[in-house]
Amino acid sequence: MWKDGILADKKDLYIEEEEGDRNLGYTAPVQKSLEEIQALDKDDESLVKYKQTLLGKATLLADPSVQNVQVTRLTLLCDEAPRPLTMDLTEVSDQKDKKTISIKEGVTFRLKIDFKVNREIVSGLRYHHKMFRKGIIVDKQTCMAGSFGPKEEEQEFITPVDEAANGVMNRGHYQVKSCLKDDDKNVHLSWEWSLEINKDWTE
Repeated sequence: MWKDGILADKKDLYIEEEEGDRNLGYTAPVQKSLEEIQALDKDDESLVKYKQTLLGKATLLADPSVQNVQVTRLTLLCDEAPRPLTMDLTEVSDQKDKKTISIKEGVTFRLKIDFKVNREIVSGLRYHHKMFRKGIIVDKQTCMAGSFGPKEEEQEFITPVDEAANGVMNRGHYQVKSCLKDDDKNVHLSWEWSLEINKDWTE
């Protein structure tokens, strides 16, 4: 991650996300509502039990004015970190105050995103991000999370292991543009944040 500069115009971000989807080798399934899925094979007791385990309670009551997918937190998971590195995503509408996570150079880490599905199944949920330094894209990622049914509790997915850049030339401030979307191109959350790579955790 971040070791090779990738030149790209910011106007091409949406096109690059589409290319990222194709690189996943993923084909979106035919969309069905939660009611339609629960009605399938309703005479097969074992399958009904399986769907109940997978989808949770059938009568999940959710406020229709609330988003189907609510993204709540981003956490940078790193065994070497001296403290939790968590970002609250419940209030990200004010982009004037971009949130920052600081890490030590060269460490390995993963990103964990917590979210809640309230009403309908969300298919092909995936995480995109573009990372900039001085206006140039230095990293871009597309990570498939999967499909998730509504549940009372929060759910999560974790990205593959990544490695922060190392060396004095790579230390400093990075701007990250992230989004979480699904097969129907619904963008459940789009936000900007900052990453600081330092020589040590104490900086």
